[in-house]
Amino acid sequence: MTDTLTSSNAAAANAAATPDAPAAALAAPLDRAAFAREWEEWHRAHEASRASGHGFLAVTGLHWLDAEPKRLDGTPGLWSTSDAGPVVELADGELLELDGVALDGRHEFGQIPERGGVTLRSGDLAIELARRGGNDIVRPRDPAFPFLAAYSGTPTYLPNPRWLAVGRFVPFDEPREVTVDAAVEGLQHVYEAPGEVEFVLRGEAFRLIAFNGHAPGSLFVLFTDATSGLTTYAANRSLAIDAPTEDGTVLLDFNRAVNLPCAYTDYATCPLPPAGNRLPVGIEAGEKTPLARVEATNATATSTAV
Repeated sequence: MTDTLTSSNAAAANAAATPDAPAAALAAPLDRAAFAREWEEWHRAHEASRASGHGFLAVTGLHWLDAEPKRLDGTPGLWSTSDAGPVVELADGELLELDGVALDGRHEFGQIPERGGVTLRSGDLAIELARRGGNDIVRPRDPAFPFLAAYSGTPTYLPNPRWLAVGRFVPFDEPREVTVDAAVEGLQHVYEAPGEVEFVLRGEAFRLIAFNGHAPGSLFVLFTDATSGLTTYAANRSLAIDAPTEDGTVLLDFNRAVNLPCAYTDYATCPLPPAGNRLPVGIEAGEKTPLARVEATNATATSTAV
């Protein structure tokens, strides 16, 4: 059986398309069964990464550092921060390693760049020291965290090629700094946006601000749509986009729209979409609202159904 487009042939369609003829690329007869198999393999790998022993489902707390040294639940040492960067002071017998080297006494980490961080180890724990929204934070990750053990997967829409769109990346004259709100009230993030993505989906034209992705040249978009707060997570979803071709062509596969960590836990500082990335239509594709979520109650994690 064939359909309009499949992920296994996405690269070929992307290369063949031009900004003036996206419909031609979508018209190529491609194998719907192969599309579904490839999506299932992708989502299985995505779930495995999410549910890894030191993944975000293992985060047991979110601690904001300040000038006052303090002990943090589940973390050895006294922690504080200043303009010079975060500091930990370890007592005799407290174990903390950085890059395989045991720390001893007082350790100064220096300034941590925005959205940067280091991972320390203490026994089975991974301890994330990071900077988010101009604040230094500590997040322990415990592979024995009950929420992680109970996680049974994220519901999704069935993969369907109708939620693929060939679009065009329109670069700004110069990259722009875009400030967005965060899942944590009062926090903001600043991202560099190289341009916008224009596309037509089910007969309607849309435009989304795009941010730089992890891979060189790649992009990602944060968005909400008419399903947000109903069948999908209310605050945001994210879609990764491969690097545009030389003529600016991009492929958007909304079947691969995923939840950010804040959909699963209060201990996340995820960015919210820019105001212009709120789609008025329902994107009935990709991941749905998780079945359970970690809520912070007096710094204690409790799993609650949603």
